[in-house]
Amino acid sequence: MTGSKPKIDVVKSLSFGEKIKEGLAKTSATLNTPVGELFSGSPSAESGPSWSERLKVGLAKTNATLNTPVSELFSRSKIDASLYEELEATLLMADCGVDATTWLLDELKTRVKRDGIENPALLRAVLSELLTTLLLPIEKPLEITAHRPFIIMLAGINGAGKTTSIGKLARHFQQQGLSVLLAAGDTFRAAAKEQLMVWGERNGITVIAQDSGDSAAVIFDAIAAARARKIDIVLADTAGRLPTQLHLMEEIAKVRRVIQKAEASGPHEVILVLDANIGQNAIAQVKAFDKAIGVTGLIVTKLDGTAKGGVLAAIARQCAKPVRYIGVGEGIADLQPFRAAEFVAAIFPPEPS
Repeated sequence: MTGSKPKIDVVKSLSFGEKIKEGLAKTSATLNTPVGELFSGSPSAESGPSWSERLKVGLAKTNATLNTPVSELFSRSKIDASLYEELEATLLMADCGVDATTWLLDELKTRVKRDGIENPALLRAVLSELLTTLLLPIEKPLEITAHRPFIIMLAGINGAGKTTSIGKLARHFQQQGLSVLLAAGDTFRAAAKEQLMVWGERNGITVIAQDSGDSAAVIFDAIAAARARKIDIVLADTAGRLPTQLHLMEEIAKVRRVIQKAEASGPHEVILVLDANIGQNAIAQVKAFDKAIGVTGLIVTKLDGTAKGGVLAAIARQCAKPVRYIGVGEGIADLQPFRAAEFVAAIFPPEPS
């Protein structure tokens, strides 16, 4: 008697690559999905509200801290000491800092006396003008035409938005018709490399990375690759550092020296990424990183999440580094060059005529 053949279930074995993909599903959901939405070309990302409209919305908290109290102050019947005292408190609450606040008040008082201003309502326009004057020296667009490849080294503490800013900058430069290469120099944080790889994949940009090795070695290789491929811009990520960690700050200084060995004229720009939520602590960060690596420009992120937009005034008075870009949201187009008049108009919208 012939028995029936036993049924055999054939189980398809997964390749190692498929296993990795399956194992990293949660990481993919954290990184790839949000990034994919940014690059989806949806109206909200590319063709939605204008930058000035998004800036106004993004600075709503700073507007509420500055514009609303100021408008109430300037609706009073007379200009007196109490008005100046309350204006001083308002500016300090927005993290303008003591130095910038003192300068603004002194200049405002001088204008009141010089022009014989008696109506507080007229002070609004004067304050807007003075704030614009204060911020204009740090409005210096980044010039990238002098070198090829143009090497931009980015630094900042963990959580400031450094790696995300690199992805947005890459898209910004691509839209100008420039070729970009990314160097995954944050070798201390595994997710940083993965995040950059996703940005690169979505933008069709090469990412130079290593499974092991230090940050300087990765960036050295990236510069060599960019030179061979005639790439316009290299965006070099570095590991997050607290300015109080002196031994780690020395490591990032080493990265700068290695870049100079790879490209004698480089780095051509050293950008410090600052989280606007830290307020006055930004000043200490700028000074510490500047001492270690010679900061030439700033990116100020997350202005939409804070009422401390006045920190730009503090930067202008205490450590006047050019603010190259500001960020007011998560969208790909929510990182744009800093323009003083535009920034002030978003905080102090013109009075309706």
